[in-house]
Amino acid sequence: MTETFHNQDLTEIRTPHDTDAEQIVLGTMMMYPSCIDQVREMLDAEAFYEVRHGYIFDAICDLATAGSPVNPAAVRQELLHEGLAQRVGDAPYLHTLIARAAIGAQASYWAERIQEAATRRGILAAAQRLATAIGVTAPEDLTELLRIAMAELRTAAAGPMSRWPEPIPLNSARVVPGFPIWTLPGVWGEYVAALAESTQTPVDLPGSLALAILSTACAGRIWVRANGWTEPGCLYLTMVLEPGSRKSEVFGAMTAPIRAAETHLVDSSEATRIEAQIAKSVAEADAAKAAAKAASADRDNRDTAIAEAADAQAAADKITVPEEPTLFTANATVEALTSLAAKHGGKMAVLAPEGKIFSILAGLYSGKADLEVLLSGHAGEGMRIDRTGRTRERIAHVTITVGVCIQPGVLTRLGDNEQFRDEGLLARILYSMPPSLIGWRKEEPDPMPAALADAYHKEVYDMVVSLFALDEPITLHFTDDALRDIVKLQAETERRFRPGEDLAHLRDWGGKLVGAIVRIAGLLHIAKHLRDGYGRPIEADTLAKAIELGQYYTGHAQAAFDLIGADPAVRDARTILEWITRNERSSFKARDILPDLRGRFRNVTDLERGLELLGSCNRHRHTATSPSQHSAKYSKIRILLYFAEC
Repeated sequence: MTETFHNQDLTEIRTPHDTDAEQIVLGTMMMYPSCIDQVREMLDAEAFYEVRHGYIFDAICDLATAGSPVNPAAVRQELLHEGLAQRVGDAPYLHTLIARAAIGAQASYWAERIQEAATRRGILAAAQRLATAIGVTAPEDLTELLRIAMAELRTAAAGPMSRWPEPIPLNSARVVPGFPIWTLPGVWGEYVAALAESTQTPVDLPGSLALAILSTACAGRIWVRANGWTEPGCLYLTMVLEPGSRKSEVFGAMTAPIRAAETHLVDSSEATRIEAQIAKSVAEADAAKAAAKAASADRDNRDTAIAEAADAQAAADKITVPEEPTLFTANATVEALTSLAAKHGGKMAVLAPEGKIFSILAGLYSGKADLEVLLSGHAGEGMRIDRTGRTRERIAHVTITVGVCIQPGVLTRLGDNEQFRDEGLLARILYSMPPSLIGWRKEEPDPMPAALADAYHKEVYDMVVSLFALDEPITLHFTDDALRDIVKLQAETERRFRPGEDLAHLRDWGGKLVGAIVRIAGLLHIAKHLRDGYGRPIEADTLAKAIELGQYYTGHAQAAFDLIGADPAVRDARTILEWITRNERSSFKARDILPDLRGRFRNVTDLERGLELLGSCNRHRHTATSPSQHSAKYSKIRILLYFAEC
């Protein structure tokens, strides 16, 4: 007796697809063209479930093959040429894809997910075809039916699960956002984009340096008042790039106007300094003569002579010789940095293409860590410095700017310094960890337009010189709408510190996020309204751009602290990998881990976040051996390992 089989049972199965992965891959290809070749090796247009995604994929690939740009505007033109722009959602949808972009290094992971969904669809389609074949094949043609079945299965098996993707380091698993260059006003954004193109460097580097330049000009001179508190206009920015990323070239171009402004300030103040030095020398000579006269005065006139000598010395002491203007240093010792700040009203910047300052802070020369100047300099606090045998230094408000590059290994070592984390230095830094372009850089990039370089130079030069001339600091205020948005931002950020939320393990860094956004808003306001911004409030639109930058730095801070090892998921994943290595396991069930690691993981549920991260890094895949809807996610999963050193 033959039981009737209804093919409609298969058609009711939900068609496998991964829209998120499709959007992320397309956005990443447009944002980071260096990943296109890798993605093309893994996918074609038919791998995409949404037809419009296949159209966009083909447009990107065609442009890349022709050596043309693959930004949203170029892709839209290609789609218009093919008559497909409206069918895919036109420009708004392309910009939606850009917003979903991952870092280039993650493209293969998301492409693998698309492959897997496409293979599952292929298996489902094969099953449907087999069901149809069973219904129409005569009983005596069983051999033919088996041949068809084997051919279908072989075709389906040639999908993504037939090979392992390249493993991704744990510290690169997080998808970090691209730098929102549109938040930089006018010539700032234009110059940053052109410099990134001409030097073939990630736009994140000159973009973050632009904020460091603004901070250098504004720190100690511009303060920003929010809801009941005031922030200084200074930032600490650290860009993490591998060697050979052309950091020095970008640093030189971005800081050239500051160096020119500093030279102008030194030259223009030279006469004043010389005059003051001569006046002080004359006064000190007069004081010395008065002191000598007092020493030789007879008893009747001695008191009068001493009083005259004291007045002469006091008059000499009151004459201050202005310091030679210094706007920034590269790798000063802690004492030198503190003294420079004291001599310049508490204002100083550290700008360098290498991060030697962190080694100095850790005690490179002194043998012990000394963070006081940077801890106080971020908050705009006062400092009192008393050293044996040296002049006592008092600084009413210290405002330090930091803009440096470090290599990934240096960042990891920063996390090894408990004092850096415990005293809050790491929590004060805005991190940028752009993907490297090395290996995909153009041989003949578009050159920097001379007119644009001149415009940027003039803008920064004028800003530095005009702000340097301020007699008193200026406090900026927000519009009422912007103040209400800050209240909303505070509430939204606070919720992110709750257990299980994305900033729960970064409360120290996240606790300074709103303040950093307020500072950035002030800097963007001055950049946009250099000549009339002092007397007008910061608008909600400017704050919105600062919030976008805050979101960018939040994503990169999470990646940075992943590298440092602050994220519990990363720590769990590394613990599991150590267990795998120690036990030389090629496969295991999640519950197999518990006897050895019971002190860290109480049950299989505790293992999930570490296992999920390992999976996203292509370190394992899992197959259900005894599926149950009521079991913990990994309790009856056999984990097949593809293990490589982190």
